[in-house]
Amino acid sequence: MDFEILAEGLAFPEGPVFMDDGSVIVVEIARGEITRVKRDGTTQTIATPGGGPNGAAIGPDGALYVCNNGGFQWAEMQGMLIPGNAAEDYTTGRIERIDISTGKVERLYDSFEGFSLSGPNDIVFDADGGFWFTDLGKHFDHHSDHGGIYYATPDGRTLKRAVYGPDFNGIGLSPDGKTVYAAVCSRCYILAFDITGPGEVAPSPLAAVPGRVVADFPGRILLDSLGMLASGKIAQATLVDRPGIGVADPASGEIVYHPFPDLLTTNIAFGGGDMHDAAVTLSTTGKLALARWDEPGLRLHYNA
Repeated sequence: MDFEILAEGLAFPEGPVFMDDGSVIVVEIARGEITRVKRDGTTQTIATPGGGPNGAAIGPDGALYVCNNGGFQWAEMQGMLIPGNAAEDYTTGRIERIDISTGKVERLYDSFEGFSLSGPNDIVFDADGGFWFTDLGKHFDHHSDHGGIYYATPDGRTLKRAVYGPDFNGIGLSPDGKTVYAAVCSRCYILAFDITGPGEVAPSPLAAVPGRVVADFPGRILLDSLGMLASGKIAQATLVDRPGIGVADPASGEIVYHPFPDLLTTNIAFGGGDMHDAAVTLSTTGKLALARWDEPGLRLHYNA
C-alpha cells in the first residue's frame, strides 16, 4: 500500500486522532507530550502531561481523553527507539482529560478498588458517552502488574473493570456497538466480548480464559493498537515479525497484511471526508505515515 511520510522527528508517536480540519493529533510517549501534526507536516505542542501518554480519543465534550501509561525506560538500538520497563520516576498509570485549546490536563482516574492503574493503553468511546480502555499492565525488573479492560464515564465518577488479565492493548467497538474487541499483545490474538451493559460483558465459561478468539496471528507477530473498518473488520497494528497492519475479519478469522517499514508499527486511525485516509504511527523511527486505505474506516463517535 502506498503512503507518504507526513511528519518525522517524533518521539515514539502513538494514539493518532484524526481531526475535522485534516490534522492528526498524536501522543509522543517518550517526550510526555501531545502534538498536533498539520497536513503540511508542521507540528504544534498541545499539552505536556508527562509520564507516558498513549492511546487518545475525542470525548462528547470535545476534549481529548488520554490513556497515560506512567512512562517507560527507553533504549536506542540500531537507530530505533525502544520502550522497556517502567520509568524510574513511574508512580501510576492514569486517565487524563486534556483541553485541546488550552493544554490544561486533568486527572480523572488513577486507581480502581484501592489498586493503582498500571499502564492504560488504548481507548474508545461508545454512543452513550462512556469509554472503554485497556490497561496493558506494567513491567518491572522482577515482576509485572496486570491490567485488564475497563469502562469509565468522562465525569470522573464511574470506573468499572469488565475483564481482568495481562497484555490487553488495542481496543475497538463493532459498528453496531454490541461487541468490544481487544488485542492481547504477547499472546498474538484478538478477543471479542459481547456487551451486556455499560462496562459489562457476557461471562466467559472460564473466567481465567476470557472472551472468544476472532483472529489469531502466527509466530512472533505481537499486537498493538487497532482501528475498526466500517465493514466490521479490524485493522490491527502488528509488530516484529510482520510489522504493519493486519486486517482481520472477525467472522472468518482471515487476515490480510499491509506491511509498513517500522518494526513497531503501533497504531492506525481513519479520517477524511470519505474515511479512506489512514494515519499510521511508525514509532521506533518517529514517523507519522498517511495512506489511502482500500475501504473506509469506521467513523468514531464524537470525532467531527
